[in-house]
Amino acid sequence: MTEVVPAPRRHRGALLVGLSLAVVGVLVAGAVLLLGPGGDEDQAAATGATGFQDGPQGLVPQFIVSCAYSHSATNDPIVWPGQPGRSHRHDFFGNRTTSDSSTPDSLLGQPTSCERQLDTAAYWAPSLFDHGEPVAPLGLDAYYRPGPGIDPASVVPYPHGLMMISGDHTATEPQSTQFVGWACGIQGEMQVTPPTCPADAPLRLKVVFPDCWDGVNLDSETHKSHVAASVGGSCPDTHPVAIPQLTIAIGYPISGEGHELTLASGTVLTGHADFVNSWDEKELTRQVERCLNRGLVCGVVNNKAEDVVRPMPVRP
Repeated sequence: MTEVVPAPRRHRGALLVGLSLAVVGVLVAGAVLLLGPGGDEDQAAATGATGFQDGPQGLVPQFIVSCAYSHSATNDPIVWPGQPGRSHRHDFFGNRTTSDSSTPDSLLGQPTSCERQLDTAAYWAPSLFDHGEPVAPLGLDAYYRPGPGIDPASVVPYPHGLMMISGDHTATEPQSTQFVGWACGIQGEMQVTPPTCPADAPLRLKVVFPDCWDGVNLDSETHKSHVAASVGGSCPDTHPVAIPQLTIAIGYPISGEGHELTLASGTVLTGHADFVNSWDEKELTRQVERCLNRGLVCGVVNNKAEDVVRPMPVRP
């Protein structure tokens, strides 16, 4: 970041004018201020009720967490708890201790690959293969937003221990790109199958999670029926609690022609992802209240380069 040196007093009027014009330019470009690992609402961009980041559901308030790739394993603590090696191969992000036997309580407070050290949630998705060889992900970005048309002030934090799966690992037909899709870079439109991407906007798998909760169950037999997607800006009566709509975007060093892509779960149509909420509860509440409820954009977005999808520093 360029250091701003205080101008001599006689030039400060001109400086203020210049800064005002610069701020207008930033807003027009749709930029978002960068938050550090701890986050602070004083660094958030005050954008009114709708925000200004163009995401899957338009211009909305949000906070964003970037997480490095942590590890891969044939484990799934939601679907196959306590059964190591039973699952297809997954790539794990966020909580570095996630294993077959992980629970929300065992994950809480453990080391994380996320830049926000109080996000100790677990995120995972099926491994991507190219010509039969596993592809090391570049990283994951997690976007927390109100659901489409949902009043931001009505959104409440996830309860500790909420588990969710979005997408269908058994799909043989295209899934709705409202929830699962492939794209090139940050702003790419979601597509059913991986597009051919330019080098400066590599491939991403995007998965959108439900934004309404039944208010009772942290999980369900299907791992899906306790949550639901909002419709027309409202949660259904069966799932009346508005929670953040989580969208994860996993970047891969895949661009150009000549790839033969599959997922560990099957074809590229079987995209899906899992989430266990083991955030520090106070920090998650703080982010929801200070960013989503107040209609602010908090996080990092770069529309000029793909360094949002990047290998994050490995922290102990």
